[in-house]
Amino acid sequence: MSTADRSAQTQTRTRTPAPAPVRGKRADALRNQQALLAAAAEVFAASGVDAPIRTIAATAGVGVGTIYRHFPTRADLVVAVYRHQVEACAEAGPALLAGADSPLAALRQWVDLFVDFLVTKHGLANAAQSDSGFDALHAYFVDRLVPVCTRLLDAAVDAGEIEPGTQAYELMRGIGNLCIGRDSDPGYDPRRLIDLLLRGLRRRAAEAG
Repeated sequence: MSTADRSAQTQTRTRTPAPAPVRGKRADALRNQQALLAAAAEVFAASGVDAPIRTIAATAGVGVGTIYRHFPTRADLVVAVYRHQVEACAEAGPALLAGADSPLAALRQWVDLFVDFLVTKHGLANAAQSDSGFDALHAYFVDRLVPVCTRLLDAAVDAGEIEPGTQAYELMRGIGNLCIGRDSDPGYDPRRLIDLLLRGLRRRAAEAG
């Protein structure tokens, strides 16, 4: 056997196996965190952002320590839920537009998701009042959601379902204002008035035609 052959054989025997990819574990951890945030959003929507952490843990099916390991403070958790819901709303827009019976139906479904988000969002200021990044969060909210709402409105206008002229930001502000009373009166359902608002857009289009 030549010196070169012996050297190659030695390298083959001593070669360290490649480490197993960690991508699967990271993906699992991300899914678990997303499930935890979804559970927290559900609890916040039902009971407010001051809901006991143990309630969130029970809803998510994890221990309280797991939540604190990911989110050391309540503000950390609330902000994470905020961002999670913004992304969910942003991603839902195109999917609804592609799958709904009409652009207006997609807009209605998206507004329903947006209201779910707003019910949670209204408690954010108190929970994160010491967080200097609150203004940045609002900018993030506007940057991600206004274009989605604009696309839905434009599609409904192009389909002849609503009249042109309604701006996404003003519609979202109006919906947000209708949701404010939900904080002080659990019996108040903003969705009824929001439904009237959306009906108004369509009725004016019909009258104009």
